[in-house]
Amino acid sequence: MKDLIIRTVYGFLFALVVAGSILIDKWLLAILLVLVVGFGTDEMIRLRINARPGFRDSLLMISVPVLLFGLLAAVALQLLPLKFLTLSIIILLFPFLHALFSKQYSFTDLAGMYWPTFFLVALPSGLMLFFYSNALLGDIAGSYLLLSVIILVWLNDIFAYLVGIKFGKHRLFERISPKKSWEGSIGGLVFTVISALLFSEFTGLITAGKAAGIAILVVISGSLGDLIESMIKRQAGVKDSGKIIPGHGGILDRFDATFYAIPFVFVYLILIY
Repeated sequence: MKDLIIRTVYGFLFALVVAGSILIDKWLLAILLVLVVGFGTDEMIRLRINARPGFRDSLLMISVPVLLFGLLAAVALQLLPLKFLTLSIIILLFPFLHALFSKQYSFTDLAGMYWPTFFLVALPSGLMLFFYSNALLGDIAGSYLLLSVIILVWLNDIFAYLVGIKFGKHRLFERISPKKSWEGSIGGLVFTVISALLFSEFTGLITAGKAAGIAILVVISGSLGDLIESMIKRQAGVKDSGKIIPGHGGILDRFDATFYAIPFVFVYLILIY
């Protein structure tokens, strides 16, 4: 009972902090995301270290993904012109450079450290700030769009869990996550699509068809993100990615589905607007 209370209280506080920062100001969100990227990168590196004993934590391995996020954030917040995004290509190539001068780690080892932090932490965090860009997304851009996508991720997670607990019999991906079921996934999909349709109906910001498309994409990509993080944790031999959020684990445990869903939804929105 005590664990449930702790989980509920900190889950509410987590949601409040994330939703509040999104709604209050994109600069506040950017500050929060710097912390998310820093802690999330550290967790990812530690998971990789657990999977490959012999590595030592490196400040450089944390700093480079944070630098990538900083570049994306600076462009999204219009501190730098759009053309500066081309610098991200150089950052993505950094594992080759590090391996060239490293006497301790091979390129394969370093690529396995850097690229998950680039693509599963820094990139999606930076893309969240581009959800405010009218130049890219038109009139739908803004805090309500980003918050709606994240809420859909949360709703899918909640209802997939609740339906799975009640009706789950057929395992979805037993090798990676024994508790997830097809019934739970279908339940999460149904409730998430309904929520998206209600959002479309009451706000008028997006058509029902496009809202349903976002919901379906959120469910598929978010579920894959959850499974991918479970795979990484299983290979590392740990239950949680960290302990920063009591009752919930680490940053990656809370943002896994969100991190994977954001790029897919962003590309979808770019294509339809």
